[in-house]
Amino acid sequence: MTGKFPHSLDGKGRLIVPSQLRRELGEVCYVSVSLDKCLSVYSQASWDAFQERISSLPMSESRKLRVLFANTATCELDSQGRIHIPQELLDYAGIDKSVMIIGFANRAEIWDRETYLELERRELNPESISSAMEEFRI
Repeated sequence: MTGKFPHSLDGKGRLIVPSQLRRELGEVCYVSVSLDKCLSVYSQASWDAFQERISSLPMSESRKLRVLFANTATCELDSQGRIHIPQELLDYAGIDKSVMIIGFANRAEIWDRETYLELERRELNPESISSAMEEFRI
């Protein structure tokens, strides 16, 4: 998934999923807390692959992700291409109304718009990109 899309939540916590991402995410997606202060959105296939990896771990290891699974919502697109995001997930990510949805490899991320724009101001420069590419040998 790629791209960035500024959007807004409606008064009921619903978010229109951009059509480009809608095709990749499918009718059912999973919205979860993320390592950063944002939400991760997985397609059914990506979520199944993630769950399979976790299921293969010993229980002593997999239990560390208990709160991640507890704070994941199964979301179905409505007829207008919207998903409802539970308030506790919005609170986790500091999202009020204005969001930035970005494509990021096998998932999308939903950010508070200003938080994301600040991240981009810090990291969108040749030095940061070069450093990351060297670190991952890309």
